[in-house]
Amino acid sequence: MAHITQLPPHVADLIAAGEVVERPASVVKELMENAIDAHADTITVEIHHGGMTLIRVTDTGDGITAGELPTAFLRHATSKIRDEHDLEAIGTLGFRGEALAAIAAVSRIEIMSCPEGVAMGASLTLEGGDPGKLERVGCPKGTTIVVRDLFFNTPARLKFMKRDAAEGAAVLAVVQRIALSHPEIKVKFIRDGKQELLTPGDGKLQSAMYAVLGRNIALGFTKVVGSGEDVAVRGYCSIPACCRTTRATQFFYVNGRHVRSRIMTAALEEAYRNRKMVGKFPGCVLFLEVRLTAVDVNVHPAKTEVKFGNERRIFDAVYYAVMGALDGENSRPSVLSDAGAAPTAPAKEAGAFAPKEPPTPDSLVFSEPKGAERTEETRRPETLLERTARRTTLPIRDAVQPGKFEPGPGSPYAAAVHREETEAEKVGPASAIQEVTPEAARPAEAVRAPQQELPPLLPEDAEAAQPWRVVGEAFNTYILVEQGDTLLLIDKHAAHERMNFDRMKAEGYTPMVQQLLTPLVFTPPAEEGAALLEQQELLRRFGFEVEPFGDGALLVRQAPFDVDADDVEGVLCELGGKLAEGGRPDPDGARDALLHSMSCKAAIKGGQKNGEAELYRVAREVINGTVKYCPHGRPVATELTKAQLEKRFKRT
Repeated sequence: MAHITQLPPHVADLIAAGEVVERPASVVKELMENAIDAHADTITVEIHHGGMTLIRVTDTGDGITAGELPTAFLRHATSKIRDEHDLEAIGTLGFRGEALAAIAAVSRIEIMSCPEGVAMGASLTLEGGDPGKLERVGCPKGTTIVVRDLFFNTPARLKFMKRDAAEGAAVLAVVQRIALSHPEIKVKFIRDGKQELLTPGDGKLQSAMYAVLGRNIALGFTKVVGSGEDVAVRGYCSIPACCRTTRATQFFYVNGRHVRSRIMTAALEEAYRNRKMVGKFPGCVLFLEVRLTAVDVNVHPAKTEVKFGNERRIFDAVYYAVMGALDGENSRPSVLSDAGAAPTAPAKEAGAFAPKEPPTPDSLVFSEPKGAERTEETRRPETLLERTARRTTLPIRDAVQPGKFEPGPGSPYAAAVHREETEAEKVGPASAIQEVTPEAARPAEAVRAPQQELPPLLPEDAEAAQPWRVVGEAFNTYILVEQGDTLLLIDKHAAHERMNFDRMKAEGYTPMVQQLLTPLVFTPPAEEGAALLEQQELLRRFGFEVEPFGDGALLVRQAPFDVDADDVEGVLCELGGKLAEGGRPDPDGARDALLHSMSCKAAIKGGQKNGEAELYRVAREVINGTVKYCPHGRPVATELTKAQLEKRFKRT
């Protein structure tokens, strides 16, 4: 039986440090939060080799007196709280008194500090938590802390560190989050001698967003203002057209503290339901102000999570504030009740929370506004036709039963069919609907093309399938196919995306590459850019030549021929987001993620005009069962039977 003994102090310090200091980004976070609590108006962060060899944080805060400097590095030494009652209403970013002690336990530290009005400052060095000699030095007002050789005495932790580029990107992400939280503070970030971030510190959130997120993203945000019972919400959220493929641009702050909150994330995304494309996520910089006693910030060692006393109230506050902002946009969809009532806004006025008993997420049904246009980019149909004709058609799989598109219970397609049938039952008298002949209803191109001149069925399914023909195209997005007593509606973009994906994957994808006439330079978010640089070899095998261009920018010299030059940035940004979210995926996973992005960008787009032959080629792949779902899982076709049409027109 093992005996119980008390751990030596240095071992206990190392264990405690492991809870607070996970990587260089953790050190920067703690030191910047201390600088903010010290009322600094300027903070400069400098790192070398991803922060593993050097981290320097300089601030213009209150400073630490010479007599208190050694005490600051003792465990549970803090100026933020005095007794247990202070824990009930914490208004500072730091309060536990563990940060400096934890950092000192696993590094070599030099600190210089001078309070305002003091002629001479003081300096102190520590190694592995052991303090050296305290000295008097001349230094400006504020504090400078230099952290060297992180984890020098814990080699087991070093093997879990990533490459310098990845660790540096994580540090930059922390600096960006803190810079957004306090736009009144001028924040500068220097990596390996190069300045990568500088905020003006003018107190305007828009200025900080412009510096941190970049011009293109910042201009796609709209203002959010809301207030309610003991809760206030302010900030910015992205307009639906500017949603992104990842949650990298979602920033939530509670009383000035950056947090990860499932409640706030759910409320934000619920406000965007049916306003954005599937697979896209809204961005935001939202500040939630609540009573200090209504939130517990002492539930996570790194203070990145909080617990609310009333989660429903928080959900309502964020939900209605964002809804009010989105309803102010001209492109907003209508909000209808299940009973089909007239459109109503969830809040009486922008910035005011709606009723005390808000509708649950499942009770809201959104309809797209009339005249809404698809925002997908257009592309010349001739180019896609030439590309499709150049490729070999994949072997045909087992054909589905003619006219049947019925996935298993609970699928999105089954739900869509159920909604369609429900709406058909609600249709009123059709006396106001004018009768039209089949010839008049058919698009002009279809009328001019006699049925006998249309492309024949594929040999493999000519005997098994019922005869079919393309009768037209709706909204330049959906192919209308008549087959027996069934009318099929095919999403041409989703179907062509699956065709591209299957072809590329089956061929192993040996790409034809194109040298860009003008090299493309773009600046992705820091973590996405680092993920792309880590997968340079994979990108090269798929035809992309990507290299760093300084200040977080990437330079692209060549790209696959399947991807238009205008789509290269979108493909790489989407892939970088997937790689950043998933960490370091296996090669097959990274390959599939790249194929998903490339097949989507190379597919024909909804809203563009395509030739008849290309529509037939897409429809044929769906009819014979080769294509059923797009790579993202969406169905590519739905059906409307003759019986359903007759029921809608009251012919039965």
